[in-house]
Order: sequence, then C-alpha cells, then structure tokens
Amino acid sequence: MTDNPFLTVSDLPYRLPRFEAVDARHYRDAFEAGMEEELAAVAAIAAQDEEPSFENTIVALERACGGVLARVSRVFFNKNSSDTDAELQAIETEISPRLAEHGDRILLDAALFARVDALWRRREELGLDEQDERLLERYHSEFVRGGAALDEDGKARLSRINTELAELSAKFNQQVLADINDAAVHVTDLAELDGLGEASVKAAEAAAADRGLDGYLITQQLYSNHPLLEQLNDRGLRERVWRASTSRGAANADTLLAMVRLRAEKARLLGFEHHADYIAADQTAGDAGVIAERLAGLAAASVRNARAEAAELQEVVDAEGGGFALAAWDWSHYAAKVRRAKYGFDADALRPYLELDRVLFDGVFWAAEREFGLSFTERDDLVGYHPEVRVFEVFDSGGEPLGLFLADFFTRDSKKGGAWMNALVVQSELTGERPVVVNNLNIVKPSEGEPALISVDNARTMFHEFGHALHGLLSACRYPKTSMTSTPRDFVEYPSQVNEMWILWPEVVANYARHHVTGEAAPEELLEQWEASGRFGEGFSSTEYLAAAILDQAWHRLAPEDVPEAGGDAAAAVEAFERRALEDAGIAMAEIASRYRSGYFAHIFAGGYSAGYYSYIWSEILDADTVEWFKEHGGLTRENGDHFREFLLSKGGSIDPMESYRRFRGRDAEIEPLLERRGLK
Repeated sequence: MTDNPFLTVSDLPYRLPRFEAVDARHYRDAFEAGMEEELAAVAAIAAQDEEPSFENTIVALERACGGVLARVSRVFFNKNSSDTDAELQAIETEISPRLAEHGDRILLDAALFARVDALWRRREELGLDEQDERLLERYHSEFVRGGAALDEDGKARLSRINTELAELSAKFNQQVLADINDAAVHVTDLAELDGLGEASVKAAEAAAADRGLDGYLITQQLYSNHPLLEQLNDRGLRERVWRASTSRGAANADTLLAMVRLRAEKARLLGFEHHADYIAADQTAGDAGVIAERLAGLAAASVRNARAEAAELQEVVDAEGGGFALAAWDWSHYAAKVRRAKYGFDADALRPYLELDRVLFDGVFWAAEREFGLSFTERDDLVGYHPEVRVFEVFDSGGEPLGLFLADFFTRDSKKGGAWMNALVVQSELTGERPVVVNNLNIVKPSEGEPALISVDNARTMFHEFGHALHGLLSACRYPKTSMTSTPRDFVEYPSQVNEMWILWPEVVANYARHHVTGEAAPEELLEQWEASGRFGEGFSSTEYLAAAILDQAWHRLAPEDVPEAGGDAAAAVEAFERRALEDAGIAMAEIASRYRSGYFAHIFAGGYSAGYYSYIWSEILDADTVEWFKEHGGLTRENGDHFREFLLSKGGSIDPMESYRRFRGRDAEIEPLLERRGLK
C-alpha cells in the first residue's frame, strides 16, 4: 500500500488530491486503513484516565476524524457521482454499509458518549466561546440522534437499520443513473427536431455518436420537465421525451418502500413520531408540523396561479387551431410562446450571448470580484479527476491565496443528473487546511469545435452552485465539523440562492451577455424582456417544486405500519401513494408533473435531503429578504459583500445559523419579499 495516495497528505497546493495517482484499487485499501486508523484514535479517546475536557475529548475527536478516511471519502463519493463506472459502483455497494457500521461503532460507544455527555451537562462551566460551544452541541446532538442513549437491544437494531439504509441508498443511486441513460430518446428523422437551434441539434447528434447510434439522441436530466420541451415543435416527440422522463423509476419502487419503512422505524426507535419529525428537530424549522403548514399555505396560492397560467396557454393552443387540451408535455413550449407574445422574449435569441466561458469569467467570477475582491487564475498544471475538470486558484482581495475551485460543467453518461457542490478539502484553522471545492453541472457538451452556448437555466445554475462554492471558499472557521457548508439543510441553500441575484443585475449581465462571435453586448431590449418574462411562470415553477416538497414530507410522515405494501407490484403501490398524496394536498395538476417523481427523487432517497426538500423554499425566505437588503444598501459593492462575508458566509455552521442571519440583517427574516417574488401574496 506504499503507493496509495490517500495514506499521506497530498503535497500539492492546498492539499489537492493527486488524482493522477489514484487507481480504483486504492479506494478499498484506503477505506480499510482509514476506518482502522479512526477507530483506534477514537478508542484511545474513550479509554483515557483523565477527566473529560473539551480539548482531550471534543477537539481530539475533530483531529481523529480528519485523516485517511476523510480524505478517501471526499474523493471517492465525488468521483462516484461525477464519473462512475462498474468498478466504482461495486465499491459503493460494498463500502456504504461498512461505513454505516463504522459510524455506529463510534456513535454507539457508551464510554465515548459518557465523556461527551459529561461535557455537555457542565458546558456552562467550561468557559467556551461560541465556536467551541457550537462544536460541543453538534457532537452531543450527533451522538443522541445516533442512538447513544438507547439500550443495547435498541442500539443493535438501529445499527442494522443504518446498514440496510446505506445499502438501499447506494442501490437507488445506481438505478437512477441507469434510468437516466436508458430513458434517452433516439430520433432518426431530423424533421422531428424542428425548433431546436443548430447547437442543440449538433449536440444531440454528438450524443448519439457517443453511443454508436445513427441520428440524434435527446439525453435525460434528473428532473421531470426536460428543457428541450420548450423548443420542440413536434408534439409527438415532446410527448415521447416527457413520458420517457416521468416513467423512470419503476425499478426503484421496492427500494424506496423499504427505505421509507426503515426510516420510520428508526424515527420511532429514537422517540419521534415519524422521520419528518426526526429530521425537522435538527433543522432551523424545528418542527415538521410547522413545515407542513407552511407548504400547505404556499401550495394553494401556487396552484391558483398555475391554473391561471394554464388558461393563458390553452388560449394560445386554441388560437393556433391546435384542437387539443394542454398537456404536461405542452406546457414549456406554449409558455415560451406566451413570453414572446407578452414580453417579446425569445430564450433562443439570448443563447448566442451566453457562451459558457464568458458567463463564468465575466459573470460568475466578475460578480465575486466586485462583491468580495476575489480573483481567479486557471491552473493548467493542476490535474482534476476527469479531463474535463478545470482547476482555478482563488485569491483574496489583497492577493493572499484562498483556495481552489474545480469546475466540472458537462454532462456525461458516467455522471449523475442535477448540479451540486462538494468539498474535497475542508477549511479549518485547527488543521491549517484551506478549502478546495468543486461545482458539478450537467450542461450538454457541444460538438467538437463548436462554442458552448448555454441556456438561461444553465446560467442560473452556474451562479447558484457558485454560491455554494463561495460559502466554502470564504469559510473562516476553527473546526472542520462546523466549517463551510456544514449548516442545517434548510439553511445551506440560502447563500447559493442569494448568489442567483447577480445573473440579471444590470452591471453584471452587461458584462457577460455578449455575442460569442462579435463580442457585442446583448441588446438592452432583449435583457429587459428576459427580466420581465421572469414574472410569468411562477405558478408553474412553484407548483412543480412544492409538489416534490410535499411528496417528500408525505413519504416521511408515515409510521412503519402505514408504508404501502407492494403486494406484488411495488411500482403501482408507489404511484398510487404519490397520486393520493398530491391530491390530498390540493396540488395535483395533470398539466404539471412533480419536479421529481418518487422513483428518481435522488435528493431524498440517495442524497441528504430526506424530509428536507422543503429547505429550498425555507432558505428562499432568507434569500429574498437578503436581496432586499442588498438593494436597500446600494447593490453590488465591496462594502456590502464584506458585511455579508463577515457576519454570514465566513461563519459556516460554527455558530447558530439563524443568529448569523440576525447579525447580518439586524433582525429576523420577513416572508413578504418571498411572497412578492413568487406572486403568492
């Protein structure tokens, strides 16, 4: 194992992993060595003769959990999401339950918990500052929520549940990727692609060629509503694409039912009514009932708006002599027509002005420079985990090295759908490590020699995910466990959503929206139309999102005995539950599919968002209120950016997040800006 790059700290700048030295065989060995190392260190902490102190127990745990296992885990799980293969998936299947068992051995260690609990009980006597106190609180909560206070039978059952859930989550994740690839729509007649721009047609042709097919291939995204539905004029093809997307997930039905049942049992074992309560108790929301009440209130207004929008779309269908009732596969197509008619906005007309590198350098990076004084230098000498990954060194306002930003923008068959940010190295004053973060997107790669012209949604996602990256890069926290984006799930989306505001900020959009050939700025009229058109479609976007959030809550408010039995047809049982849950919530609309249907709802069955998908709208309350603050204080200025950085972004989860917000804003958040933004007043 002497050649295993995970066994020693990387000597590259910022401890960037030596990706070029990593072979698949290294992962298993490093996981084994890392678990052994961590258990030995933790056992030594638990066995100490000295009375527990913050330093010899809590800080010691922070040091113990930052070695080989942390290094290999960060690299492996990012690689497995971004560029997987059969060997990596086999490792995931094998190692996920092992890691769950490993975590339980630590959290269910009675001697170790006794030390943590003793410190927690006398925390007011310890003279801790707020970062120390927050770290102690997080450890104590993690042990209690991990079952440390259960009896031996309870601990044994909990450990079995956690192992099974890890196995099922890995299985669900792998099936989602397989379904995305299998649901691609093969087109042999170019005429069917009428409406697509030249770049999109060439990308579809390249996608088909990559799989050894003639013609064209429309690859799928993770979510339900495919972006090309807006452009396709052929209604039959629109329906094929939509049905291919929304019919995915049948193979995951047994898996998700088992996961729901096990999560419900675990919640009951730990003293909660259901899994949604278990999750909410550790979030800023605090209570699943409060979440359900908020979602229900927003749903009614969203559906009202969506039905009004649907009526407008049907008028266009009828005016064109369509002779059909608006269906889900028609919505995006006719919404684009309404936007053109109402606001004169044609998204295709904007695409030549949205070249990926221009959006990145002159939009995303430029806004961060104006707001925080950051600068970015591409490091061609540093290697990523895939040839398409680009590495940028980030410098602070005075030229001081800050961290690394890795960009992995293009979709591929080996990458899961969606977009996300991961940390490869975690910032910490304790360890002296500076942040290394990666943004993953799924932009369709252009054919060879063609410019990467992206959609409005792609551009928004770039700004959004870079908001997560900024939350990591600007972290200035003492401890790894509470640094960067280690905040409650219903807070973590807040900084990323705030960063979306710059996409249409006048000075920012004027800087990056330039023609990819001539360099001319996008016509002011087109930009005004883009901004104005955003006011139409909130009914649709709110309804498809809220349907997914409500579906998530519905699954996770079940008691173990109430989880639907498959009865020989798990897929039918899942579909029936899904339909009933949305109908009961009053948000079922045939014309609008849930953003994710259960069988490919990776956020909640293969990610960290179980009973937490509501967090996007919860975080948006803070986001909308923050945008108002920026507007009130002069917009995109260093003074405003420094204030946001000092009181919020730099704090990560090192103090209570809502206290961070109050210090930044001077008060609690108000919901009115969100209601105004989404047309829900």
